[in-house]
Amino acid sequence: MAETTSLAAPLAQSEPLAARPAPAPIPALRSGGRARRWGGLTGAGLPVALLLLWEVLARAGVLKANLLPAPSKVLATIGELARTGELWGHLGITLARVGAGFVLGAALATVLGAATGYSRRLFQLLDPLLQGVRNIPSLAWVPLFILWMGIYETSKVVLIAVGVFFPVYLNLMNGVQGVDRKLVEVGRVYRLSGGALVRRVFLPATLPAYFVGLRSGLGLGWMFVVAAEIMGASKGLGFLLVDGQMTGRPQTILASILLFAVLGQLTDAALAALGRRLLRWQDTHGQVNNG
Repeated sequence: MAETTSLAAPLAQSEPLAARPAPAPIPALRSGGRARRWGGLTGAGLPVALLLLWEVLARAGVLKANLLPAPSKVLATIGELARTGELWGHLGITLARVGAGFVLGAALATVLGAATGYSRRLFQLLDPLLQGVRNIPSLAWVPLFILWMGIYETSKVVLIAVGVFFPVYLNLMNGVQGVDRKLVEVGRVYRLSGGALVRRVFLPATLPAYFVGLRSGLGLGWMFVVAAEIMGASKGLGFLLVDGQMTGRPQTILASILLFAVLGQLTDAALAALGRRLLRWQDTHGQVNNG
């Protein structure tokens, strides 16, 4: 009986500790729409400041109008192209080419990246060849694709797909190979089948790297479309750029470059937003800061 009393005493003494109020929770960091809007305004500050400086220097005569016209003249050129309707044809065909090349290149890269990342035998068989092809300059493909497919849309789309392919392939392959082996073993302990293992273990673990690859591939797709539209195109922003060079209109060249930058940024932002939505389950430093 004395032993029971002596054992109960410490328990009785510990009860007030349990009864103490819990410490106040740490307030959650505000990272919602306000943070995203503030980040967007901050990111727009530097380009706007550079454009204003450019405008001032051009109006002051520091920059020659025949080499670097003022941004107001570049915007006026875009407005005139939009008013006549010429701009929309160029934008539409360029977007269609980049979209088709992106889908084709990303789809093929997804299949080969997942296969070589998962299977060591396929990696040893295919990766050396693909790494060799990756180092071929983009312009080196142009005469070969013209010879094979002519100057029609197929050669342009395939060239863009080549540019998109390698960033997606590399990031996905490295993402699959970098999946923690312990997670795979736990999945097998729980008797997950091949499809379930991919869906429950590999897919969540590789999605971040995959989206990095998609965004990098999309950026290269916008770079490759210029080379593609040099291949005998009669429409497109790349054609507009070359036409401005041939006719000595620097404002047209700069208008094309500005439109490439805006379209590239908008499409990348859309892909990044999709990635944030699919990866909202992540609890990372970047998620907190970006919202």
